[in-house]
Amino acid sequence: MTQADGYLLDNRQSEAGQRFDAFARLFDPTTFRHLEAAGVSAGWRCWEVGAGGTSVVSWLAGKVGPSGKVVATDIDTSLLTAVARAPVEVRTHDVGAEEPPGEGFDLVHARLVLVHVPDRERALHAMIKALRPGGRLLVEDADPALQPLTCPYEYGPEQRLANRLRQGFRKLLAERGADLSYGRKLPRLLREAGLRDVEADAHFPVASPACTALEAATVRQIRDRLVTAGLATDADIDRHLANVESGTMDLATAPMISAWGRKE
Repeated sequence: MTQADGYLLDNRQSEAGQRFDAFARLFDPTTFRHLEAAGVSAGWRCWEVGAGGTSVVSWLAGKVGPSGKVVATDIDTSLLTAVARAPVEVRTHDVGAEEPPGEGFDLVHARLVLVHVPDRERALHAMIKALRPGGRLLVEDADPALQPLTCPYEYGPEQRLANRLRQGFRKLLAERGADLSYGRKLPRLLREAGLRDVEADAHFPVASPACTALEAATVRQIRDRLVTAGLATDADIDRHLANVESGTMDLATAPMISAWGRKE
């Protein structure tokens, strides 16, 4: 997706860094566990697709060392400048519209990326094309349709408001081409693309300070869009943010499904 497509969650907005920090706290342990299982080690060549933030790129750089390489790509690389040094190479790149930034990678990884890409099929095949024989693909993506609520336990007006705003967020995502049930499709898509030893699991944060931080940053980031679309009023959003910041709400994320396989 290009910036002209009206990507809902722009990396250049001030809340983007807060969202990436929250994602790191919520999902890095799961991602790093899968990357460890893939065997990432010194000398590996890795492509981090739609890198956005720096936590996974930095982890990979530490593993591959000076003899390896990490190519970190995104349509907006403004948050990656802090890690743009060997063995990391930062490139502006649209995975859904451009050829891969190289080939023969030992690992290709994307987290919370493809659900937003209009041409997901092309993107996935580009990622597989970039792997060497025997290389590993790890794709991790959300499935908001599998669990669509901010507050799975809806017991009061605060929770009902939170869930109404989440419905508005999902509507905005869908209007921009996001596939809200993409995560569950990943195992089949990886098998059909010819990968071997395909497996998958899911991580579903239900309540944590990082969930609270993510909710506040996301709502602030899409506030104007929600109001313009008639999906919420400024008063709704002010009330919800006050509820969130009170620290008394259990706020969930959509499940993140991780799927992995090996190229023959």
